[in-house]
Amino acid sequence: MTAPAAGRAIGYLTFQEIGTALRASSILCLPMGSMEQHGPHLPLNTDSVLAEAFTGRIVERWGEAYDLWRLPPVLVGLSREHEWAAGTLSLSVGGMTAVLRDLAREIARALPARNLLIVNGHGGNRGILEALSRELRGDFGLNLCALHLGAMMSPAAGAGVPEIHAGQDETSVMLALAPDLVRRERIGDLKAPPDGDAVRAAVLDPAANWPWSSGDPRLADQGVIGDAAAASAEHGKAIVSRVVEAAGAVLKQLRENQTAP
Repeated sequence: MTAPAAGRAIGYLTFQEIGTALRASSILCLPMGSMEQHGPHLPLNTDSVLAEAFTGRIVERWGEAYDLWRLPPVLVGLSREHEWAAGTLSLSVGGMTAVLRDLAREIARALPARNLLIVNGHGGNRGILEALSRELRGDFGLNLCALHLGAMMSPAAGAGVPEIHAGQDETSVMLALAPDLVRRERIGDLKAPPDGDAVRAAVLDPAANWPWSSGDPRLADQGVIGDAAAASAEHGKAIVSRVVEAAGAVLKQLRENQTAP
């Protein structure tokens, strides 16, 4: 090959090109999303759209420097907190564990690359990724890291209503990356954001874990936790730029971890 496949996507390579295009030090980028309610104004596949879009931009920005390659996405995750809403699909914890272990085994079997960056677009996937990361490293020899887009897009705020789901930040990024999918005319139907302290206590308390639901009116309005009315494409573009640049330090650390004792 004289140049990487289109967008550095594994799927565009032939089986004969794998051995020459990829090395053990190459980094595979796996977009991971969900299929769940995102209020009246965003589509069910919002997290998947963002995971794939951010992966593409990270590969475009850092692909040559760190030899990045895109894997096919995982489009359904752990979404039981949204199961009250029509259209939400969720794997079980056991099912998600099986999917991730099967993928890790197949990556180790079929590809020479041993570095894996999971670009996670859904906060509900974080727990299982943290729990399985050591297993995937120890059982399949993968050097991996999960990049959690929600935390990167919306750092925890000490005041106001935290941006948890389909609020200002997520809606802004969708306006920047996939504006045709945003039902802007429905944002005005949302009520004022619920109490921020209740959201912090139920969702963000590091000392207590609760099986919270976005259908709880104390936490959300029509499934939204945040202020979607404050969203703008300009704000979204700033978030995208910040997240893509910040990914560089994560990729650097991932590469360094491969050679660490």
